[in-house]
Amino acid sequence: MTNSATATLPASAATGDTRYRVLGAISLAHFLNDMMQSLILAIYPLLKGNYHLTFAEIGLLTLTYQCSASLLQPLVGMITDRRPQPRALVVGMGSTLLGLLLLSQATTFPLLLLAAALVGTGSSIFHPESSRVARMASGGRHGLAQSLFQVGGNGGTAVGPLLAALIILPYGQHSLAWFSLAALAAIIVLWQVGNWYRQHLASQPARQRRETAAPLSPGRTRLALAVLVALVVTKYTYLASLHSFYTFYLMEHFAVPAQSAQYYLFAFLFAVAAGTLLGGPLGDRIGRRRVIWFSILGVAPFSIALPHMGLTGTLVLSMLIGFILSSAFSAILVYAQELVPGKVGMISGLFFGLAFGIAGLGAALMGWLADHYGIVGVYALCGWIPLAGIVAALLPELRKQSAA
Repeated sequence: MTNSATATLPASAATGDTRYRVLGAISLAHFLNDMMQSLILAIYPLLKGNYHLTFAEIGLLTLTYQCSASLLQPLVGMITDRRPQPRALVVGMGSTLLGLLLLSQATTFPLLLLAAALVGTGSSIFHPESSRVARMASGGRHGLAQSLFQVGGNGGTAVGPLLAALIILPYGQHSLAWFSLAALAAIIVLWQVGNWYRQHLASQPARQRRETAAPLSPGRTRLALAVLVALVVTKYTYLASLHSFYTFYLMEHFAVPAQSAQYYLFAFLFAVAAGTLLGGPLGDRIGRRRVIWFSILGVAPFSIALPHMGLTGTLVLSMLIGFILSSAFSAILVYAQELVPGKVGMISGLFFGLAFGIAGLGAALMGWLADHYGIVGVYALCGWIPLAGIVAALLPELRKQSAA
């Protein structure tokens, strides 16, 4: 652990300062959290072989994890909007720790589902409050702060398959228990972040923490939120088809060994992390609507061409798809936060939860289709999903940004 992670984090100074140490700490915790969570998806080939799971059961495992990670998030956000809970971050990470330990020892499919649910519950507690911390530490640079926060999570998601290939696949399911050390490290980091969070709240009266008025009328706000929800649905339905079944697609279509397929998955997820880092600060500069347009529709030609490429072309296009598509989420989330000022927790929980839930439902559906029509056919069908992003044309441009 670095000194910046373990040292006590100072309270925010003047309004407008971007607290990079806090952002670095919460991004590190997000890295560790999502790294552990990504191990569930990364070890699917191992679990499928050990327990003779069907693609539908693989999809159900993803659905259990994603639903437990999504359904509680808006509720957690609503509660903490009214009464912030700095120690909730540690509680969420504790649930992830328990789920990871159970996953390393599970011997039946129901126990695998329970372990996935515990990990998902930890995520549902972690994301709304940590997203609030990122906004509090942004100094008004909301897109940059969300990108730094989210790139930690996407970086952890990318590293998961790499660690699975190097450690878990060679040494077996029980080696997952070693990753409990990462959960303990994250708990230490989050305890210190919680200290800063509590000091920051104490230093500002409630009236100073209120945000500016909503930039749109209630009707236009509801329409814009509906469009953002639709964009998240299309984005994460397609990402679910890539993330959950990418290794199986490579193994079946190109006869790539399971361990090598994890390296390809790492490359794809690394590109996702890089795209996340771009979207937020670019939205701060040129407007979030433009970033959303580019991200959602710019990916369509590559997603349609992907099923018709060779192995090298598949790797290149999947990385381009991951980079372009992932640049949208920071812009979508901050855009939504600006639509409904003062409800950072609820909006963060809603959109993080929606992303997890749609990914779970998408994975379950893709698993069922893959069992009936083959994984290659599913990839050809899914390539057309990003075209639904045309609904982004209905988004108004927000000229005025909310206050920090």
